[in-house]
Amino acid sequence: MRAPDREPAPDWQSFSLLLVEDDRGDAVLVEDLIADAVADIEVVWAQSMAHAERELASARPDCVLLDLNLPDANGIDALDRIAKRDATVPIVVLTGLNDEYFGASAVAAGAQDYLVKGRVEPEMLRRALLYAIERKRAELISADLRASELRARENALLERGLLPSPLLLDDPGVDIVARYRPTRENALLCGDFYDVVQTPDRVTHVLIGDVAGHGPDEAALGAALRIAWRTLTFAGIDGADRMPQLERLLHAERTEKGVFATVLSLEIPPDGARITAVRAGHPGMLLHGADTVEWVEPPFGPALGLHADAWPQHEIELPAGHGLLLLTDGLFEGYSGRGSQRLGEDGLLALARRHAALPGSAFVDALIDGAEERARALGGLTDDIAVVRVQRTKR
Repeated sequence: MRAPDREPAPDWQSFSLLLVEDDRGDAVLVEDLIADAVADIEVVWAQSMAHAERELASARPDCVLLDLNLPDANGIDALDRIAKRDATVPIVVLTGLNDEYFGASAVAAGAQDYLVKGRVEPEMLRRALLYAIERKRAELISADLRASELRARENALLERGLLPSPLLLDDPGVDIVARYRPTRENALLCGDFYDVVQTPDRVTHVLIGDVAGHGPDEAALGAALRIAWRTLTFAGIDGADRMPQLERLLHAERTEKGVFATVLSLEIPPDGARITAVRAGHPGMLLHGADTVEWVEPPFGPALGLHADAWPQHEIELPAGHGLLLLTDGLFEGYSGRGSQRLGEDGLLALARRHAALPGSAFVDALIDGAEERARALGGLTDDIAVVRVQRTKR
């Protein structure tokens, strides 16, 4: 829409105005001013607040021109009643010559502008209406942005609170290196999860898992499984006995049938070379020594969510000076650097052996960086990643 020989107005296909005015003479005067000021405008006249409320219930106008002195509403009450019907509609108020202060009060209370009867010219009216619409639009966009920023901050705080912090005793006798990377943009939490806790008997319990999928529902389910595992561990439920309880929780919390999760759980006693592993459909581990890396795959049962009723519990050796690196499949499902070929477990093992001489933290970072570098030509790693390396230390 464009007013002839005047500044261009916003390009609305239709411009509608609800005029709320009880005096027929004033209403005709305003309609004449509008006809002179704005082309292609539809004006609906409401003679009372009740009439205006019925019109707002049936259709949203682009703007409301509101008399503050109506037979069934007066002053700020009239403004409030319009706003309660539709808080998004811009309002320009009309005041009498002796009530100009009411106009300023109305603007302070939420109106976009005010006009004084008897002092309104066509150009003034046109600008007031169109600028009111733009100011309200900017106000709503700003409010949405503030709300989005607040939600983002709240979500970030919640996700940060759900991220695990290893819960170890003083002088724990283990060294932990953990890395965690969601693929969701701006996310702190993903469907991959891990945890490390130490019980009063100085046994170190390590968990890593992966919920199928990458969205917020999967992230929430992963957090629920991790917290449940920690709770069960401190309640004295060890080894494979935790798996049925985790599967029950997964069935209760998942948002869709068919969602499953893989899990690998270790129990590392303070002394001795033997540790206990329970694997539910999860990938194996890397055994990292001073100059060697081997792939370790304990016997495993089905992933959680597939209605299993038993998971094998297996003992493996953790030699002195060696660390076990638990990982999720996002680390090896990226591209290998050779066309569309995937890195795979064999490629990851070869990459790990190139960096075997590095100490724990540097070894983990080199492994992730190497996998990322190989996949970079085809967009980099596209799956969530969790990595935990655990090694006994001398106490």
